[in-house]
Amino acid sequence: MRKSAARKLEIAAKLCVLAAGILASSTAGADDDLMSAARQIFKPIPSIVPAVKDNPITHDKVALGKALFFDPRLSASGVISCNTCHNLGTGGTDAGPRSVGHRWQLGSRRAPTVYNAVFNVAQFWDGRAADLKAQAAGPIQASTEMNATPARLLNTLNSMTDYIVMFSKAFPNDATPITFDNFAKAIEAFEATLITPAAPFDQYLEGDAYALSAQQKAGLKLFIERGCSTCHNGINVGGQDYFPFGVTERPTTSLLPRDDKGRFAVTKAPSDEYVFRSAPLRNVALRPPYFHSGQVWSLKQAVGVMSEIQLGAKLNDTEKDDIVAFLDSLTGQLPRIDYPILPVRTDTTPKPSMDK
Repeated sequence: MRKSAARKLEIAAKLCVLAAGILASSTAGADDDLMSAARQIFKPIPSIVPAVKDNPITHDKVALGKALFFDPRLSASGVISCNTCHNLGTGGTDAGPRSVGHRWQLGSRRAPTVYNAVFNVAQFWDGRAADLKAQAAGPIQASTEMNATPARLLNTLNSMTDYIVMFSKAFPNDATPITFDNFAKAIEAFEATLITPAAPFDQYLEGDAYALSAQQKAGLKLFIERGCSTCHNGINVGGQDYFPFGVTERPTTSLLPRDDKGRFAVTKAPSDEYVFRSAPLRNVALRPPYFHSGQVWSLKQAVGVMSEIQLGAKLNDTEKDDIVAFLDSLTGQLPRIDYPILPVRTDTTPKPSMDK
């Protein structure tokens, strides 16, 4: 492993080592000590929507962002929306290893979940988008996804009376409310509301020792002691930093396609080859398949793969079952999202196009 990657893992592991030390020095199975260790590594998801930098969240802005999120007419083909790849009914992602986009092209990676994405250090597996606003501006222009342009998007939005009204309400101080930047801000505002609090693990972190079963507590203890929490920590149980995929053992080419070098594509730093943002594990039980390549459909198998290639440890069936039980406790209360009634197209609305 390259020096910088090793140093990053060393720094990230310090807190986990401290927490594991608390467990090792305590009476085995003591709830208070396990809870104390967990609180040093993880944080509960809040029940209120977090603030977003430089983008105050308002009811009108969220309503607009919701409509934009579900509207397939913003894509060139008229059939792809944000919800196509980040389906709010299936864990905030789609059901396949790679998403299907414009002209049935396959994306290069598994679509990340949009739930709790506001808490990630950055967006996409390689962190190329600093925030949800930057992320929202990407797929609409990607030739393999929605294949639109800012100009086409603005023409579409300006052609529908209801969108003109909605943008004016969402951005009342702007002389020209319908802009590409405001489009991205509105989607960011809506996506910031897609949080899933009150998971059993959140209740446990907030002091309810009975929120987790005995098996889930055993899995949490293993998760900390074996080093899983070195990369999967914080409020999202992951998504907070970047790590090599394959620390102790190189994954197979199906799990780690050799032409996908991860964060290297963003930084061009040799030390970032095959480095990815750690996957946030909130609601992970709801959204197989797993890994950026989407090649593992069983959560238990994914736990086994990670223990071997990241930690150099082979877990037995009981240990894997215990960790899976803990991961089940990360499933929170998903927000109820009613499908919006979208603005009606007009004669001036751009027609769908399947051109390249």
